[in-house]
Amino acid sequence: MTQSLSVPLDATIIYPEKDGKPMSDNTKQFRWIVVIKENLELLFADNPNIFVAGDLLWYPRQGDNKIRQAPDIMIVIGRPKGDRGSYRQWEENNMAPQVVFEILSPGNRLLEMAKKFKFYEHHGIEEYYLYDPDKIDLQGWLRQENELTVIEDIENWVSPRLGIKFELNAETLAIFRPDGDKFLTFVELGKLKEQETKRADDLQQQLQQEKEQRRMLEEKLKELGIDLNNL
Repeated sequence: MTQSLSVPLDATIIYPEKDGKPMSDNTKQFRWIVVIKENLELLFADNPNIFVAGDLLWYPRQGDNKIRQAPDIMIVIGRPKGDRGSYRQWEENNMAPQVVFEILSPGNRLLEMAKKFKFYEHHGIEEYYLYDPDKIDLQGWLRQENELTVIEDIENWVSPRLGIKFELNAETLAIFRPDGDKFLTFVELGKLKEQETKRADDLQQQLQQEKEQRRMLEEKLKELGIDLNNL
C-alpha cells in the first residue's frame, strides 16, 4: 500500500511579482511617485521598522493570488526594511500597509480607481491619498471604524500616521516633513547638497585666509619686537 505525501496547498500557488502593468503612464506621474516614495524613505531612514515601497504587489490573503494590488506608494509601519519581490501579508505578521498613495494619470479609468478604493477599504488601509498632478487636486480618506471616510478639508492636512503636511497652491502640491522641510526632487536635493558643499568650502577657505593673515601679522609684529603671546 502506497502512502501519498501531503503537499501544502500554498506550495502549489505562484504569487507573481509583476502584474504586467507599467509603473507609470507618463513622466509627470513617475516623477511624483519617485518624489513621494524617496522622501518618505529619507524621512524614515533611521527607523528600521518602517517599510516603504513603490509599485510593489501586495497579496493580502494566503492561497489566493488573484486578490492583489500594487499601490504607487505604500507604507507599512511595524515591518522591517528590506527587499521584497512582493508583499505577502501572511508573511509579515499579517500586517497590512497603513498608508497608500496613488498618483493619477490620464490613463486611469474611473472603474479602475473605484476598484482600488474598495480594495484598500476592505483590506485595512488607514489613510489613502489620491493626487492628480494635472488638475493639482488632492483627495484623502481616513479610516473610521470599518470605512474610509473622506477628509473634508485636505488643505494643510497633517497625516496622523506619517506626520507630513500637505499644502496646495495654484501651481502644485507641496509636502512638508514634520520638521518643516519640504519634500524635494532628486535634482533639488542634489543642488542643495552642492550649495552646502560650496558653503563649507567657502568657510574653510575663509578660515584659511584668516589664519594666513594672522600668521603674517604675527611675523610683522615680531619684526617690530612685539610678541602677541607675551601680551
